[in-house]
Amino acid sequence: MDRPPARVPSHRASRLLHLGGLAAGLAGGMLAEGARRVARGELPEARALLLTPDNAARLAEKLSRLRGAAMKVGQLLSMEAGDLLPPEFTAVLARLREDAHFMPLGQLAEVLEAQWGTDWDARFERFAFTPMAAASIGQVHEALLKDGRRLAIKVQYPGVRRSIDSDVDNVASLLRVLPLLPGNARLDELLAEAKRQLHQEADYRQEAEHIRRFRALLADEAELMLPEVVAELSTGDVLAMSFIPGGPVEALADAEPALRDRIAGQLIRLLLREFLEFGVVQTDPNFANFRYDPASQRLGLLDFGATRVYPPERMAQVRRLMAAACAGDAKAIAAAAHEAGYLTETDPPERQQAVTELFLLVGEPARQPGPYDFGASDLTLRLRDSSYMVGFDQGLWRPPPADLIFLHRKLAGSFLLCARLKARVDVAALMRAQLEGDMA
Repeated sequence: MDRPPARVPSHRASRLLHLGGLAAGLAGGMLAEGARRVARGELPEARALLLTPDNAARLAEKLSRLRGAAMKVGQLLSMEAGDLLPPEFTAVLARLREDAHFMPLGQLAEVLEAQWGTDWDARFERFAFTPMAAASIGQVHEALLKDGRRLAIKVQYPGVRRSIDSDVDNVASLLRVLPLLPGNARLDELLAEAKRQLHQEADYRQEAEHIRRFRALLADEAELMLPEVVAELSTGDVLAMSFIPGGPVEALADAEPALRDRIAGQLIRLLLREFLEFGVVQTDPNFANFRYDPASQRLGLLDFGATRVYPPERMAQVRRLMAAACAGDAKAIAAAAHEAGYLTETDPPERQQAVTELFLLVGEPARQPGPYDFGASDLTLRLRDSSYMVGFDQGLWRPPPADLIFLHRKLAGSFLLCARLKARVDVAALMRAQLEGDMA
C-alpha cells in the first residue's frame, strides 16, 4: 500500500465540501500556471492552463481520498474517455485503478463492529488490519478463522452506497464547469449507466451471488480458481471469501513463453465464453483481479462486483458484431453496428467508417491464422488511438451504447494484459471453437 490511511468522508455534505475544495484547488493551480506563462510572455488559452500535470495530481489525490463513486468516475474516465482528456490527465487518473487511501484503524473497527458485533474478533485466529488492497468501493483484508480457513474479507467504505448518485452528479458537474470535457460530449446516458453499475458494485450480497454463478458456469474449467463465499460472515457491506493464493499475473511477464501463452489463452477463452456463451461478464479488467498460483498452476479470478448480466437479445447482437469483425466483413460490421446502436441512419459517412475501422481492429487477432503475437503488436495503441475515439474533433463524437461500453473495457483490458505478458494466442482457433459450439 503506497498511500497512507485517510478517513473516508461518509456524509453527503462533507463529500460535497471535498469536491468544492477540489474545484478551488484546480482553479488556484490554473491561476498559478497562468501567472508563470504570462511572465514568460505567453498568452495561453484557459483550457491549457487547467490541464496541467499539477492539476491532474490534485484531481487524482482528492478522488482517491473520497473513494466511492467519485473515485470510480475518475477510473472510468482514465479507461473509457480516451482522447477526451489529455495524456497528462489520463496517466495520473490511471493511478486510481491501482491505488487508493485506506481507512484508518478506528474507522475500520467501526464498520466491523456495526456488521459483526463488538466481539467480532473472537471468531478469528488472526485478522490483518493493514489491507492487501484498497480500491474505490472497499478494501480487502486477509484473515484466519479459528477453524483454520484462510479468508479474504472485503470491507465497504462507510457512506459509499448512499453517496453514489450525488458523487457522480457532482463530479460530472465539476468536469463540465471547469471545463475538462469538450462541449459536444453528451454523457448523460453514460453517467446514468455508471450510477446503475456502481449501485450494483456496492451491493456485496449481489456480488456474492455473482461469485456463485461464475463458480457454476466455470465448473468445467479445471485451470481456473474462484473464491467461495463464506455466507455466515457476509453482509451487504462485508464480503467474506476463501483466500485465493498466488501472485500478480503480470509478474509472469518474464516467465517461460509456454506459461505466458497458456495463461493468456485462458484469459481470451474466458472472455469469449463470457461474451458469446454466458451473457454474464465480469467487466473489470484490472490486472489485480487475476492471480497465478505456481503450486497448483492455476489462474485465480477475483472481484465480481462489476459483473453485468446481459439479456439474450443483446448478446445475440454482440455475437453478430464480433463474428463480422473476426471475418473482416465491413458491410456486416456496419449492419451489426446499426443493430447494436453504434450507428444511426443520420450518421455521416465519416462516423460509419470510423466505427467500422474500430471493429476491424478488434477482430484483427482472430483474422490471423495461427497464434497472434500480442507482445509484438501495437494493437492496444491502435485501438486507443482509433479514429472512432478521435471523432469528436470533427464534431462526430458521442459515447457508444452505455451498456456496451463495459464490454469495451473488458476487451481492451484483456488485450492489454496479453500484451503485458508478451503472449502468443491462437485467437482464431478459440473464436472458431466458440462460434461452432454456439451454433451446435
